[in-house]
Amino acid sequence: MDTVKKPIDLNEIKTLIPHRYPMLLVDKVVDHEPGKSLHAIKNVTINEPVFNGHFPELAIFPGVLILEALAQATGILGFKSSKGRGKNEMYLFASIDKARFKKPVFPGDTLHLHVELLKERQGMWKFYGEARVDGEVVCSANLMCARRTL
Repeated sequence: MDTVKKPIDLNEIKTLIPHRYPMLLVDKVVDHEPGKSLHAIKNVTINEPVFNGHFPELAIFPGVLILEALAQATGILGFKSSKGRGKNEMYLFASIDKARFKKPVFPGDTLHLHVELLKERQGMWKFYGEARVDGEVVCSANLMCARRTL
């Protein structure tokens, strides 16, 4: 049984997905197994621009950004599971199914993003993702992404 963790730092993440601040929502990858799964982290901080309007009286990290963070984690896993990322190549959302939001996420929370590759066929990748805070699921969804050159 392989118990050695395979982290990915921010510099390598930026070679795998094209997102940059303020839309880069994966701070680091704790562990991954190409072709299978990935565990990443997003630290939610009060100084993120979204909190100026969502919501000024009670800062809550938007659910759509949790889904985006999960999607970015799937892109990292997809590129690490294949030949890497070519020039102008990226993963684009194709669908989100069965998205469920269980609890709000607040500044100071650490989102643990867990994604699992379910299948890949002809450039279409299907994943299951969960976002957790303190071990509790705050969001889950089935995500489908298309690998495309733009």
